[in-house]
Amino acid sequence: MKLNIVVLAKQVPDTRNVGPDAMTPEGTVNRSALPAIFNPEDLNALEQALRLKDQNPGTTVTVVTMGPGRAAEVIREAMYRGADGGYLLTDRAFAGADTLATSYALSTAIKHVAPQVDLIIGGRQAIDGDTAQVGPQVAEKLGLNQITYTEEILSLQDGIIRVKRHIDGGVETVESPLPCVLTVNGSAAPCRPRNAKLVMKYKRALAPMELPQGTGFGDLPYAQEYENKLYLTLGQLNCADINADLAQCGLAGSPTKVKAVENIVFKAKENKVLTGSDEDINALVQELLASHTIG
Repeated sequence: MKLNIVVLAKQVPDTRNVGPDAMTPEGTVNRSALPAIFNPEDLNALEQALRLKDQNPGTTVTVVTMGPGRAAEVIREAMYRGADGGYLLTDRAFAGADTLATSYALSTAIKHVAPQVDLIIGGRQAIDGDTAQVGPQVAEKLGLNQITYTEEILSLQDGIIRVKRHIDGGVETVESPLPCVLTVNGSAAPCRPRNAKLVMKYKRALAPMELPQGTGFGDLPYAQEYENKLYLTLGQLNCADINADLAQCGLAGSPTKVKAVENIVFKAKENKVLTGSDEDINALVQELLASHTIG
């Protein structure tokens, strides 16, 4: 059974390795000080898609990501592991999007690039937001069934997918007709490593936005490769390309409002020495309660 699979992926700052410069004086994440990585749970989702591709010859796996030009690295990383290609959704109009505006842009892009999609797979949540909202919202906007907290795809036969999902208190096995949307847990199987042959094949793949300003593919070294190997030109879409409603994109389409901001600034080598006395322990608990770290 040939499948048309779309994987939703995001490039995120690596908040797992917080250093002394990770926060700005205003208490926000200093994205320029943190390396950009493939969102970990999206890698778990990619592995599930690639397993289906291995089991179903003729299946195509397409990655869709939204972000600035450097986010195209996510598409290349997916292609190094076995994805067939991808699309970078980029436009200044998408800036400042909350989960509602993000899911609108992604669902509209999917309608454009994969109108006959069989399966949409994404990570449960991104480590720079931890909302777990985008996947379910994409499903709602496309009118598709959804299975969240996926641990493993058990089978796919006769248009029915059977999935094991991990929930509080146990494990469920559920079924859904295709097309549907899956969100995958970080506890699912890790993604396979890069394939050396695929790295060599796709290492020069670029999105148009990654080109130096005022240049084209013909101005690059190895320009002839881009003429002969169309797969080296990654897909790139903006608002106009997908006929998106600007009122539902970016900040304009984001109803989420920040009520208050509490600045928490990490400093290098910040530490506190405690003894085992009741006074020190009680003081620490009071401090943690006052800062809402616990309680």
